[in-house]
Amino acid sequence: MRFMAMVKGCETNRMPPPELMAAIDRLTEEGAKAGFVMLESGGLFPTAKGGVRVRLANGNVDVIDGPFSEAKEVVGGYAIYEVPTREEAVMWTRRFMDLHRQYWPGWQGETELRQIFGPEDFAEIMGCKGG
Repeated sequence: MRFMAMVKGCETNRMPPPELMAAIDRLTEEGAKAGFVMLESGGLFPTAKGGVRVRLANGNVDVIDGPFSEAKEVVGGYAIYEVPTREEAVMWTRRFMDLHRQYWPGWQGETELRQIFGPEDFAEIMGCKGG
């Protein structure tokens, strides 16, 4: 099963502490030994640095340049990983967030975890599964 983890928090211009990044690397190595595969991850620049929203509403497509002052939280990073079960995805995500608590005091946020569907899942998602 593949999942995308989207880390959301208040937008700051501060980089995560190096100790946090080192701890995340150790967690990723530990996970690899246990069947957790990190396929990709990355951090995102603040919305003021090239952030754009392209919105479709009422038949109109609008482009809104960042920063987005009305946003209480923004996605600041992401990871895509493969694990055997949803429960393991939740467990590794909890451990990831616990590292934030330990190594970045005062930081508050959440990680939204979503399963990624592939071509084999498309018919079921579109309601076309069956004979």
